[in-house]
Amino acid sequence: MPDSMSVFRLMGLPDFQQGDDLAQKIIDTLTTQNQALMAGDILVIAQKVVSKSEGAFAYLDDITPSEEAIELAKTVNKDPRKVEVILSQSTRIVRAMKRPDQEEGVLIAEHKNGYICANAAVDESNADHPSQLILLPEDPDKSARLLCHKLEAYFGCDLGVVISDTFGRPWRLGQTNVAIGLANVPGVVHMLGELDAFGRPLSVTAPAFADEVAAASGLLMEKRAKSPVIIFRGLSWSKTDSSSRDLIRAHNEDLFR
Repeated sequence: MPDSMSVFRLMGLPDFQQGDDLAQKIIDTLTTQNQALMAGDILVIAQKVVSKSEGAFAYLDDITPSEEAIELAKTVNKDPRKVEVILSQSTRIVRAMKRPDQEEGVLIAEHKNGYICANAAVDESNADHPSQLILLPEDPDKSARLLCHKLEAYFGCDLGVVISDTFGRPWRLGQTNVAIGLANVPGVVHMLGELDAFGRPLSVTAPAFADEVAAASGLLMEKRAKSPVIIFRGLSWSKTDSSSRDLIRAHNEDLFR
């Protein structure tokens, strides 16, 4: 492993709209600043700008809630139309709850892409219109691959892309960035059979490399700072045919389902 790495924001990116070429905007911003990507760089890109570029939206004014949505909305004091959108993005609702001190509760859902997260990642923050809801990209891994291919072609080197979103965690307070889309970057690094610092063989160690990188990006990726692209340089990693699903525990191994 390297002794050091550098992490920096790509500043100067515009606000993104549906139809924007995100990769080209990154290229243009880098070249305007006389910067270039280097072999082994990993770009962590906020889900929100990917979703905006791809038009992954729903609009409350267009939604008619179902009876299921109306009943769930009563439990968590949410707009039934928003609940209907959450249901449309989910394979199941894991838990619906509202604490007495909360104005609005939460729906813990299994997103159709397999992630367990609050409200199926349906979000209103940084939306462009009051009735707009921002959804996850339809296929975040595909989005990451397309971005990575275009950036690699322009800069002529091997790169990695992680699309990140902010999730809460069971049994711990607060949120952290996690990887929901991968291109080239390993999701999990399996170290079975390698030796620890004292020469003992490792039996279960498997760092969630992509999640570690995504989480570190959150230190610079503030919602109010308009810094949706974070670049990591100097990390040691091997290019692989990866998917964000590599980080999702199989149903038969889920001890809490």
